[in-house]
Amino acid sequence: MTATQTKFPIDLSAYKPLELDPTVPELTDDQRETLKNNIQLLRDTIVFFTATGAARGVGGHTGGPYDTAPEVAILDAFFRGNPEKFVPTFFDEAGHRVATQYLMAVLFYKELPAEQLLSYRAAHSKLPGHPELGLTPGVQFSSGRLGHMWPYINGVAMANPEKIVCCLGSDGSQQEGNDAEAARMAVAKNLNVKLFIDDNDVTIAGHPSHYLGGFDLRKTLEGHGLTVLEGDGEDLDDLYRRMCQAVTTEGPVAVVNKRKMCVGIEGIEGSPHGHDVISVDAALTYLEAKGRTEAVNFLKQVEKPKNLYKYLGSGDKLGSNRNVFGEAVASILSAMDADERQRNVVCVDSDLEGSCGLKQIRQATPDIFVSGGIMERCNLSAAAGFGMEKGKQGIFATFSAFLEMCISEITMARLNYSNLLCHFSHSGIDDMADNTCHFGLNNMFADNGLDDGYATRLYFPADAAQMAACVKAIFNDPGMRFIFSTRSKVPNILDADGNDCFGGDYTFTPGKDEVIREGTAGYIVSFGDSLYRSLDAVERLKQEGIDVGLINKPTLNVVDEEMMAKVGAAPFVLVVEAFNRRTGLGSRFGSWLLERGFAPKFGYLGTYQEGCGGLWEQFPHQGIDPDGIMAKVKSLMS
Repeated sequence: MTATQTKFPIDLSAYKPLELDPTVPELTDDQRETLKNNIQLLRDTIVFFTATGAARGVGGHTGGPYDTAPEVAILDAFFRGNPEKFVPTFFDEAGHRVATQYLMAVLFYKELPAEQLLSYRAAHSKLPGHPELGLTPGVQFSSGRLGHMWPYINGVAMANPEKIVCCLGSDGSQQEGNDAEAARMAVAKNLNVKLFIDDNDVTIAGHPSHYLGGFDLRKTLEGHGLTVLEGDGEDLDDLYRRMCQAVTTEGPVAVVNKRKMCVGIEGIEGSPHGHDVISVDAALTYLEAKGRTEAVNFLKQVEKPKNLYKYLGSGDKLGSNRNVFGEAVASILSAMDADERQRNVVCVDSDLEGSCGLKQIRQATPDIFVSGGIMERCNLSAAAGFGMEKGKQGIFATFSAFLEMCISEITMARLNYSNLLCHFSHSGIDDMADNTCHFGLNNMFADNGLDDGYATRLYFPADAAQMAACVKAIFNDPGMRFIFSTRSKVPNILDADGNDCFGGDYTFTPGKDEVIREGTAGYIVSFGDSLYRSLDAVERLKQEGIDVGLINKPTLNVVDEEMMAKVGAAPFVLVVEAFNRRTGLGSRFGSWLLERGFAPKFGYLGTYQEGCGGLWEQFPHQGIDPDGIMAKVKSLMS
């Protein structure tokens, strides 16, 4: 029986639609009791179906939607009671709180079957980790990345001047600079936007009150000119009063709600662990205490899907390149004299140290580590500014999807001849249940300078051994260096004799391409996590008598003239990558061939459509799995 055929194990008919008039700022006893019951039902349901994501191995972010259930229940009642006064959309600038949108798609918009929630974040379930307009029935907007909605809803307010536009916010998203710009516009134009901000003093890497001293959300927003109504988010009567005041006050208003993260959830309350998905064990404890027996029984039987495909040409050693980056850098820094290190190196994190390998650097060398908060553009520029002087360098890391936000800062760093080592993890699409808005697809944009500009190099190592070798080789190079890695672990690449390609005395040479397999029929050119999939395709093609070769191109933006001549003389060249087909390596490689007078048959495979959620399933969805690669090779040869 599939999840969508199974009855949802929590009775959502217990949610009692309520109509509330914000001009009446006091709740009756019946209204208060109904709200409390609705809030508890929302929270229990969020814990349950996000925990199915934990059980399935796709993650899911429980804390944010759990925390903001009171605000959502009250907004629901406002929208129902005064539909003509509101744009009835639960806009949210924290996209990872997508569980709210899915639950409202069931309860408010009534477009999503409750049973579909049982497939939360699973591949092809149309329930990705951030809301996507047009993909999921009942979802009213695409949130993009953190902090992008407030500027957007300013425009919605301009388009609907007679209505109130509401947006759920967070203290994390408010750290982003675009929210400061949005605040100034909202005040200057007196836009009727209302922010309901969950201020729980928790982000992924810690507590803003610890790492961002001086940041006070109320004072910041008041400084921009907003009316700010601050209070306890768990005091229902006070919360309701402040929300009534907000929506009955002309112009922009921010309702700041202080509360602990995951209040009432044992072992998680007040902890950064609440930001991500609740563990199955914690969810079971919570649901059992709430008497949700059917939900407990369902959760216990959820199984994690496994990818049983055996890739030829790769070993059994899986390495997390995003963490290997941090280990390799930490090793280099630890060997330096402490005074020299403090004078010449700084490492700036953007609240993702555990995801990008910077945690290892902080633990090994806390003296040069800066917790910069959720301010990617500022943090990259600060690291670049530190590296402006010869002999000094900055280190910076974040997700590859956020590289697009930093293009101007990258240009600024290049214009100032900065020495900057950037690690952009979560590149491509592999294991990306967050889906399209978190795909790291346009990384080639980092090489946005002129031909005569300061050196910029883009590197995408294929496995853990090559990542370590790459970091060692380029760490002290001047200029801009970008290293990419995936969210997923990758296997070790083997040579034709079954030995590690990048083991033993292997030395990484920047700018040089590498022959992984020789071939006479043509060559596949690939890199990163696409390489081992391409290698599998090559091995299987050879078994069919099609002698295809494979080239690894770990330096993405430098032409290796010797290798270009080699592949240019082949019958065909096929570029395989997880980057965007429009902007990736394939969009450049054909021009490089033609400029040198080479004219093999040419093709390239890359990501070209919206994601499908899930984990490894993203590759076959885009046609860049071994089957898709083999089919493309055969079409080029036909």
